[in-house]
Amino acid sequence: MKLAEALTARADLQRRIEQLRARITANARFQEGEEPAEDAAALLGEAEEALGQLRDLIRRINRTNARLALGADGTMTDALAARDVLRLQHSLLADAAAAASGTNSGMRQMRSELRQIAALPVAELRAAADGVAQELRELDNSIQQANWTHDLEE
Repeated sequence: MKLAEALTARADLQRRIEQLRARITANARFQEGEEPAEDAAALLGEAEEALGQLRDLIRRINRTNARLALGADGTMTDALAARDVLRLQHSLLADAAAAASGTNSGMRQMRSELRQIAALPVAELRAAADGVAQELRELDNSIQQANWTHDLEE
């Protein structure tokens, strides 16, 4: 199994567990004289089994990520950490540029309103955000390529 397939399987298991949670809570109580639509105890057992599978799969993914070298980016774990930080950095720069640019571009609606001035250089922030976005795309491409070319460890 390739790493990308394991990641898809992990997402599927997580969705399944959330569905089971909803079904369990919907059937955990029922009115006297009625029967629940599903057996909550059986659903709980099914959820426990899925949780065990998820735990084992996550362990294998984490082992693979810790050992998988991505060249200059270090291990896959290092690259994932860098990607998370780049996403935050991009968001921070884009939000700062948007806030500094304002909604009415510094124009006053009425003469009595005070003119607002940007405290940050909007063009520089947007250029920096674009640079971070490019770096993020390149790193994400490396991660995706590794996901599809490396096998999951046992």
